[in-house]
Amino acid sequence: MAIRITKDADLTHLNTLGLPAVTSYLVEIFSINDLHELSREGFFEKENPFILGGGSNILFKKNLSRPVLKISIPGISVTEEDDDTALIESGAGENWHNLVFRTVDYHYGGIENLALIPGTVGAAPIQNIGAYGVELEQVFESLHCFDLRDHSEKIYRHSDCGFGYRDSIFKRELKDRVIITKVFLRLKKKNHTPNTSYHALATYLENRKITSPTIRDVYEAVVAIRRSKLPDPVLLGNAGSFFKNPVVEKSVHQRICIDYPDIPSYPVADGSIKIPAGWLIEKAGWKGKKVGNVGTYSNQALVIVNHGGATGDEIYQYAMRIRESVKNMFGVELVPEVNIVE
Repeated sequence: MAIRITKDADLTHLNTLGLPAVTSYLVEIFSINDLHELSREGFFEKENPFILGGGSNILFKKNLSRPVLKISIPGISVTEEDDDTALIESGAGENWHNLVFRTVDYHYGGIENLALIPGTVGAAPIQNIGAYGVELEQVFESLHCFDLRDHSEKIYRHSDCGFGYRDSIFKRELKDRVIITKVFLRLKKKNHTPNTSYHALATYLENRKITSPTIRDVYEAVVAIRRSKLPDPVLLGNAGSFFKNPVVEKSVHQRICIDYPDIPSYPVADGSIKIPAGWLIEKAGWKGKKVGNVGTYSNQALVIVNHGGATGDEIYQYAMRIRESVKNMFGVELVPEVNIVE
């Protein structure tokens, strides 16, 4: 498929918040060869494009002053396997949930807890996506990318990626420097023990008397839980979790516990404590609140929604009010998980 170019492109349908934004032109690529072609034409030096995947973790505050490069590289295959594991190769433009669905269908274990996370496969390692006790880095093997500095193809293995909580080298040192083209995940074919440690997931399975859950049991449980808590962006514009769950020092957690002994919390390996951002936002009075065209989802305070007609700046200002409110009440600084594009 050839490179697709659209002038004065409307990006409303390319971001899950459904925000109106226009770019001078949208360039959509379907292979690594397309990137080399654009490179030979001097596209990257002349235009400095904004790189777009699935548009699920983005807030466009206004129209873009530069072109948008949409990564739509397709393909899912098994490139290597033995008795115990399979190495899955996926094009960066594939829908993440579609990849999860297909691996579960083949009884490959490792990413069933990450079902229904919106976005593309190429964006998954950038964010080190995670949910229900599992993070991408636990199954990540390597990725291929195109380096915008010297226009070469490079491979990054797990140890190169600097993975952290919703973080990686691609959000820091390599931000706007590389374009991910392929991702490789090592999944288990047998002897896989599903992770059911997350409270909501364990409770869901227990209530249904599923004592030895299969990969599909966990997948279906995660899908059901997410659908009960999170709105479908097709029906109600949203970017999923707007803020990261804050990780605080023990002393901060202990101070909050004095007034809120029921605060949910999770110990982190370095001795600090993770607190659910949704709980903090709800306690600050924002759950289900609506201001103009923007609101906080009634079933999950961590999700900011576009009730229709909202602008990017409206959503940004609403989010900053939540952030200020939580800081004033708890002394905890919320950090956006969503990529805010000026």
